[in-house]
Amino acid sequence: MFRRIIASMIVLIFVTMSVEADEKVGQGKHLFILSGQSNMAGMNPKVSFTPTVVAAFGKENVIVVKSAQGGQPIRKWYKKWKDADGKPAKSAGERYDILMKQVNLAIKDQSLKSVTFVWMQGERDARENHGKVYEASLKGLLAQLSGDLNRQDINFVIGRLSDWGLTNSGRRDWKLIREVQVKVADSSSRGAWVDTDDLNDGLNKKGKEIKDDLHYSVKGYEMLGKRFAEKSIELIKKNGK
Repeated sequence: MFRRIIASMIVLIFVTMSVEADEKVGQGKHLFILSGQSNMAGMNPKVSFTPTVVAAFGKENVIVVKSAQGGQPIRKWYKKWKDADGKPAKSAGERYDILMKQVNLAIKDQSLKSVTFVWMQGERDARENHGKVYEASLKGLLAQLSGDLNRQDINFVIGRLSDWGLTNSGRRDWKLIREVQVKVADSSSRGAWVDTDDLNDGLNKKGKEIKDDLHYSVKGYEMLGKRFAEKSIELIKKNGK
């Protein structure tokens, strides 16, 4: 009888430990890393992105880090970038290092339940005709981030380049980069992309009327943030099961 009681207690202890472990895994905050060039820089997360993810997960469960700068090519993030001839870039990774300093500071002593990378970039690479290496660069950047955060479960949302460069001269690789962005997003269960073709009409931040502009209207940036947030939430819920 005594042995049965001891055995039952041991089983109960292991079950309790297992449940506590499962609960611990389910805890933590949702980290959102926003980066890219001018159209990411122009988007204020506080307007629509952060309120949307906060509404979904709660203010205490959300960390949003944004680091963006206009006119920057993807090589400023991807450290192993090479052009079509295999030539590397001296400044490769400069923006990424700045971004990761902010990320590491924000997540210090924090437990993370999910990580989502939100990317709005490609205009500079289209201008410099680096479309042929953009797919390898984008995949390399995602792998780089995954390795540095030691996570294989990072979700990512890509803002596809708008329709502006489809009709503007000097942007030969614009269409190719748009296609690559969709391809990379659609090739992964953790990836998604958002359309931006309708975001560059209306009044810009200076009150000027714009039409099919390189940059987005005030309303366009608000809609961009909301679309990024909604796709992020969708991925988190789908992949968190």
